[in-house]
Amino acid sequence: MNSVSPFRDPAAPGNPVIPRQDWDRAPWNRWTFQHVRDLLPTTQVWRGPGPVSHLPTDLRDIDAITFAAEGRACTVGSFLESNYADGFLVLHGGKIVAERYMNGMTSRTQHLSQSVAKSVVGTVAGILIDRGVVNPAAPLTHYLPELEATAYRGATVQHVLDMTSGVVFDETYTALDSHMAQLDAASGWKDHRNPNWPKSVWDLILSLKDLECPHGTSFRYRSIETDVLSFVLQRATATSLADLVSRELWAPMGAEEDAYFTVDAAGYSLGDGGFNATLRDYARFALLHLRGGEIDGKRIVSNEWLAGTRFEADPTLFGGIYHEVLPTGAYHNQFWIEDTVHGVYMARGVFGQLVYIDPTADFAAVVLSSWPEFVSTARTQTTLAAVRAIRGALGS
Repeated sequence: MNSVSPFRDPAAPGNPVIPRQDWDRAPWNRWTFQHVRDLLPTTQVWRGPGPVSHLPTDLRDIDAITFAAEGRACTVGSFLESNYADGFLVLHGGKIVAERYMNGMTSRTQHLSQSVAKSVVGTVAGILIDRGVVNPAAPLTHYLPELEATAYRGATVQHVLDMTSGVVFDETYTALDSHMAQLDAASGWKDHRNPNWPKSVWDLILSLKDLECPHGTSFRYRSIETDVLSFVLQRATATSLADLVSRELWAPMGAEEDAYFTVDAAGYSLGDGGFNATLRDYARFALLHLRGGEIDGKRIVSNEWLAGTRFEADPTLFGGIYHEVLPTGAYHNQFWIEDTVHGVYMARGVFGQLVYIDPTADFAAVVLSSWPEFVSTARTQTTLAAVRAIRGALGS
């Protein structure tokens, strides 16, 4: 069962101080994922001056829906109670059919999405590609000539969209000397364990000099690829990432609340995982995708680009440990593809963040969590089984 966090108000007398190096770890993350701007430097993603897009509600009782997980029968209600969920929302037929807030979260709470941010950045990239501002076939050095001196020399924008560059980047979350540990420090999330580590995300990108395979030959999950993409978007538009997301996505889609990014010492918004928003605004993001790039009659991203994201991924580049959760999966344009036949796709983040999108069934689910583990195959499989069971019960 989920425990009640003793860290909900760390300023209260007698409560422990959240450790700087472990703020995103259990048990602290039960509080911190809803209060990131109280801990780190951030920048606003303005919702704009326009109207809020409509989210009609038709609530259903979904708690008794059953599914199998780890060889036993479960219910959606027991799943929500036992899997460290903070927010949960289901869309079907363009309406909210389930909406839950747990662990102190409210409808106005901005929750850290971790790598769901990658899909937000990927969607903005799609908007700019549609407009001809960014060419996915162009070499990265066309936009960022500084990368000629790195292992990204010869890689294209599409390679980082798909995380198929051959650049060495150790994503190990728990290792103290991995590239991921350096990224935590460079982004401002953690203190530098080594004074020689890069001081900003850009500096870290410039330090990547080694290749593990030729560009375009294999998918390897590298968070830094989203940051490379973000710098391409910034350079191509002479606009900061936070302002780009606001101008091209958040304001046009009619977000109800501002979102925000964490920023590094150089003021860069962390595109690979620093995005925070409310549950309903993540649902609007999902609805935009369900509606083929339109929301409230407003075209934001082309249906052609979204269809390409869903159906044009190359599953032959996807394998190894990634098959444990998505045995027929793929990765394309900063989204995880459940399979390229049905075109179900998703945004995922460590510690249990998920935006699941099935346009054919007109169904989406948003799960915001604060798991005790960075990654858990069992919890991910359980979450996907619960979401699929809800989809089935709704008649899709």
